[in-house]
Amino acid sequence: MTNKEIAERKFRRASDDASSAKLAVSTPQTGSAAYTLAFQDNDFLLREDLRPVRFQLELLKPELLMDEARIESTFVFYGSARIPHPDHAQALIDAAQSNAARKVAGRLAAKAKYCEEARQLARIASQFPVTDDGCRNFVVCSGGGPSIMEAANMGAHEVGAESIGLNIVLPHEQAPNRYVTPELSFQFHYFALRKMHFLLRARALAVFPGGFGTFDEFFETITLIQTGKMKPIPVLLFGQEFWNRVVDFEALAEEGTISPEDLNLFHFVETAKDAWEIVEAFYEDESFPRCE
Repeated sequence: MTNKEIAERKFRRASDDASSAKLAVSTPQTGSAAYTLAFQDNDFLLREDLRPVRFQLELLKPELLMDEARIESTFVFYGSARIPHPDHAQALIDAAQSNAARKVAGRLAAKAKYCEEARQLARIASQFPVTDDGCRNFVVCSGGGPSIMEAANMGAHEVGAESIGLNIVLPHEQAPNRYVTPELSFQFHYFALRKMHFLLRARALAVFPGGFGTFDEFFETITLIQTGKMKPIPVLLFGQEFWNRVVDFEALAEEGTISPEDLNLFHFVETAKDAWEIVEAFYEDESFPRCE
């Protein structure tokens, strides 16, 4: 018998006491917030002093649920929430109210093709064989939102595979896209913990054209790899024209702020097929571990 089994046999479960606590006789004492069980007291859990505990909870909840789902590794998708689906690209242009707005809409519409590439790459990754013990690798993981993220979750859904969505609470109303597996749809308060979960299981990373959020996540990843804080993984930049226009990587090397070798930390690709070939080559001689 394990220590856990002994403990469960000797002591009442927290859930049992939580249920019993709700049946307490009503008195001035039981009606006070001080009497509420600590783990049932939301006002207590939301105190500034409890931030370290909330960090731990936000780390633990997705970790435990993904362990239970037998997810060994993920294929992470980053990209803009503003790129239209190909079917909606022309409508975006038509809705523009000025020449400047039409120009921007046209640029976004030109990137609509990447929704299809994200969908196709997700379909390929999601069909990676499950191990004999039910362990799953290259499970699609997105930020849970629209556009590129939705396309990735859609691709997994189309081949009958589960996929992950890591949403975050924002001031404006938003919800996970409909293709995220409900049991793997997570919501975060802390950006830091969300970003950690993006990378804890990541075996590959597809980065599509995007804005501040995409840049933040992409540059943090290659910084972790550059500094040796994270093992190298395939980092795939979709849309070389876009990336070379908005970031002069060569200039960084020429200025000496990065090493020329750092330009090998990522690969430019245009299609899902090209991206998957790089992933296959990267892991050609590596076996995938069984779930613990």
